[in-house]
Amino acid sequence: MNDKTPSRATAWLICALVAAALYGNYYVYDSIGPVADALQSQRGFTDTQVGLLNAIYNLPNVLLILVGGVLVDRFGAARVTVWTSAICFAGALLTAFSPSFAGMAAGRLLFGIGAETFGIATLAVLAQYFVGGNVAFAMGLTLSIGRLGSFSSDMSPTWFSHAYAAGWQPPLLIAAAAGFASFVAAVLYWWIDRRVAGKGAAERQAQPFVLRDLLHFGKGYWYLLALCVLWYSVILAFRSTFSIKYFQHVHGLDLAAAGAMNSYVFLAAVFATPAFGWLCDRVGRYAPFLAFGALLLPIAIATMALTSASLWISTALIGISFSLVPAVMWPLTSKLVAPARFGTAIGLMWVAQNAGIGGANVVAGWLNDRAGASAQNPAGYESMMLFFGIASVAGAVFALILWLTAGRKEQERATHQGA
Repeated sequence: MNDKTPSRATAWLICALVAAALYGNYYVYDSIGPVADALQSQRGFTDTQVGLLNAIYNLPNVLLILVGGVLVDRFGAARVTVWTSAICFAGALLTAFSPSFAGMAAGRLLFGIGAETFGIATLAVLAQYFVGGNVAFAMGLTLSIGRLGSFSSDMSPTWFSHAYAAGWQPPLLIAAAAGFASFVAAVLYWWIDRRVAGKGAAERQAQPFVLRDLLHFGKGYWYLLALCVLWYSVILAFRSTFSIKYFQHVHGLDLAAAGAMNSYVFLAAVFATPAFGWLCDRVGRYAPFLAFGALLLPIAIATMALTSASLWISTALIGISFSLVPAVMWPLTSKLVAPARFGTAIGLMWVAQNAGIGGANVVAGWLNDRAGASAQNPAGYESMMLFFGIASVAGAVFALILWLTAGRKEQERATHQGA
């Protein structure tokens, strides 16, 4: 390590601040699910409108993720992290204080404009400060702490029961406070980075998106992209938007119990994601683990929708899938594409992923409204669960094809090339 390289203590301090910023950002993202029922009963929102509050987060990112990568490259990760965390905080405030659905939707739109570019910037931060090693562990650790934000949001009906008893708005004000904490952590990182930059902090050169690069991606990459879209569309549209209502209306849980049940998916992932990543690195086989994790999701959906088995079973299956698939997907992407095109590959996957998540939220909400899904009509949720089931099966099929065909060949080829 030369004298211009940031110290390990500084690197881990930056990692801690990035993790704190991600915690607040994840909390805000998942703040709609716990108040979904209150928005219906107290403000008269339909399921389609509730679904739109999360779908509208994803829709702008169909294009803006590509722009975000250019901004990080042009202006630096530190400044973009501060800018986007400020945008996210403003969006959380607008969502909490808006007197109308249109205003709340605008707040979620504003939050979405900042949040995904914020995610790219935080990855760039860790790539800068851990260039000498431990970058995968640092990214896994910050992701795990970010997921604690989602766990906290799901647990908030239990932790802040008085706020939920006061109506729909106090819980969203708590989410706005989490957004402010995220912004403060980003500012502290930026301030430290400015001091370190004067001593020669490492700079990361982002890979711009070039359309002709798509011609160089093998078929294994496209199988992986299809899995990414289908798997994330199901697990995030269900878990982050409709699962708490589903647990209440179909399985008879109260709000606190439903939120707690939903939260265990993220709590398990906090510990299991780094462990699965370590295991896959040690074994050196990614595609089989990915196929196994993807297959667990349709099994979990079927268990919830078609049996009277305890929700603990389906929750455990979703938790394993949610821990294993992300731990394998991004390392496997680096095996399937050339290093010079890795940024383009990830950017395209994120674009498609956001389009899928946004579309899944809208479709699921429309299906619920069309069938009259409610506590009085729990059977109305069957069409939504069928939709999620079909999509998750399709994702598992792509994972199996990837493993049995192109994925194995591409992985072996990349391994030989890197040797």
